[in-house]
Amino acid sequence: MIEICCGSYEDALAAERGGAARIELNSALALGGLTPSAGCVKLVKEHTGLKVVSMVRPRGAGFCYTEAETEQMFADARELLEAGSDGLAFGFLTEDHRVDLEKTGRMVELIHSYKKEAVFHRAYDCVHDPRAAMESLIALGVDRVLTSGLREKAEEGAGLLKELQETYGSRIQILAGSGVNAGNAKALMEKTGLCQVHSSCKDWRRDVTTSGEYVNYRFAPAPHEDDYDVVSEELVRKLVEKTR
Repeated sequence: MIEICCGSYEDALAAERGGAARIELNSALALGGLTPSAGCVKLVKEHTGLKVVSMVRPRGAGFCYTEAETEQMFADARELLEAGSDGLAFGFLTEDHRVDLEKTGRMVELIHSYKKEAVFHRAYDCVHDPRAAMESLIALGVDRVLTSGLREKAEEGAGLLKELQETYGSRIQILAGSGVNAGNAKALMEKTGLCQVHSSCKDWRRDVTTSGEYVNYRFAPAPHEDDYDVVSEELVRKLVEKTR
């Protein structure tokens, strides 16, 4: 299974044209991915055959949320499920870098009440004890975990990814993400035993109105100061072909 990280309806269209079967749908990928709109989910489900896992994340930075943020996340989760999401990606941690059992359990219960998939995202890569965290997620009924093996890139975390797959793969799906592309996906899957990878397949597109004479709305590093990130249909196609 190749999952493409998308930041828009247009990204989703490119992912499908490239041959992807499942996407993680976000907004604000420059912040690591935030909650998409229900309208975006509806468009993707109406006009593609993609399986859509929608992100539930109200802000950037970490995953220890206030009560108000948590309330918003559950409201967003219900709206995204009603809009047709096939699953939700989320993550709740405590200040001591453990899985927040109460909030995670409630989110899993909500998602499963719609008979959809509960996916714990890369908040997992910020826990202090990955094995205890995985046991907790399994006990709570989480269906899948997206992880880079607690390293910046999945290639660097391949050792832990292999251990997680061998130890827990019969009880929970392990999805490798971060730095995965057509050039390394097949080798990573063979090395770890994983059968699922997550990739952004990112390219850049120019918007000349990003900068005015005295102001700018830039967020990307040089040489992409006036660009925004998009999913490349070509890169998706290459990734799908390389992992067959």
